[in-house]
Amino acid sequence: MAGTTGTTPPHIATPTGGYDHRSTERWAPEPDKRPGRTAFQRDRARVLHSAALRRLAGKTQVVTPGSQGREWDASPRTRLTHSLECAQVGRELGAALGCDPDLVEAACLAHDMGHPPFGHNGEQALNDFAADCGGFEGNAQSLRLLTRIEPKRFVRFEETGDPVSVGLNLTRATLDAATKYPWPRGAHPTRPDSVKFGVYEDDLPVFRWAREGAPKDRVSFEAQVMDWSDDVAYSVHDVEDGLHAGHVDPAALTSPTERREIWTVAIGRYVPWDTDPGELSAALDRLMAQEWWPRGYDGSAVAQSRLKDATSQLIGRFCLAAETATRQAYGTGPLTRYAAELVVPRAARLECAVLKAVADRYVMQRTEQEMLRADQRIVLAELAEALTARAPEGLDPQFRALFDSAADDRARKRVLVDQIASLTDAAARSLHTGLTARS
Repeated sequence: MAGTTGTTPPHIATPTGGYDHRSTERWAPEPDKRPGRTAFQRDRARVLHSAALRRLAGKTQVVTPGSQGREWDASPRTRLTHSLECAQVGRELGAALGCDPDLVEAACLAHDMGHPPFGHNGEQALNDFAADCGGFEGNAQSLRLLTRIEPKRFVRFEETGDPVSVGLNLTRATLDAATKYPWPRGAHPTRPDSVKFGVYEDDLPVFRWAREGAPKDRVSFEAQVMDWSDDVAYSVHDVEDGLHAGHVDPAALTSPTERREIWTVAIGRYVPWDTDPGELSAALDRLMAQEWWPRGYDGSAVAQSRLKDATSQLIGRFCLAAETATRQAYGTGPLTRYAAELVVPRAARLECAVLKAVADRYVMQRTEQEMLRADQRIVLAELAEALTARAPEGLDPQFRALFDSAADDRARKRVLVDQIASLTDAAARSLHTGLTARS
């Protein structure tokens, strides 16, 4: 089962400017329902209308809704709003560099769809639970959702005639653009101990199909645009949320003691271990020297306007830096697939990393957040244990059917992982309560 090659029917519109028919092939060939749309417009629509994307509204980004501290600020970002903002950044940056904007937007919308409840905290808990069946990684789970779990297209299995899900059945180029880490578990090209990977063993056939013609381990240009847009969106908006919630005080960033704490967070987590703290200090100084840099925040309309302007200025600064450097390296033509590498100047990466470290230090490391994360880990560990003991009880109909048809214990455990990963924060707590109350 794979996409077919050959001449594209005349009623199907295809993108231009660096995208050939191989780029627009689908794992399971299918006709278009409405003439005039490009293959990537269809991909964007499929991701945008998916249930998996909607569920991100109930999944934590950084600040858990209801825990931010100020009663008048009840709207911290969720995984969904982050994905929408990442998509806006990526669409414009990609278009400026000659990428198909719908393709980049689809990849940005899809990039976090595999993240479980409770953010990266939940990702670690599920990785512990899934250690003996291939582990868990949010990016690999996103590929699994796009190509298997999200119910959009089914094909008949040749041997039995049974329907088999092919997920959203996106094009090869869109799946490739949504893949930050194009290698399986333990196969990082330079760091074998890295926990980052983009595909589970079960999903290697469609992964290999999506990567046909791609240089080994190389990330596509569109995926690089998506990745930088993700970094830009969450680094800037996490600081904005921290200011809104009263956790980040701009005045504290001038303190040498506070700065040392920030550099400790940044080095090894957001920048390489050998980074000179002086470079980080210079990066923060450059940002704080800007006329638009926020000097304080009191929640007034004027303060909100100034903070929003600072957010826009930062996003523009980081995107323009990458666009300018990439154009200087590759010229003015369309840059797509494997024709170029996104060039992000070191100064911009350091400024972005400093913002990540500020949000980490003042938002994620708060005592109440640490306590909340500890409770979340307990909830997911107990939920996994209860599902293991009680399944198929507790499984949604979709996952119950997969559990019943699974070939062995390893496959059944993967179904449990898929079920838990699909839950929102509230749904995970509700299912945990329901299953453990009778234990």
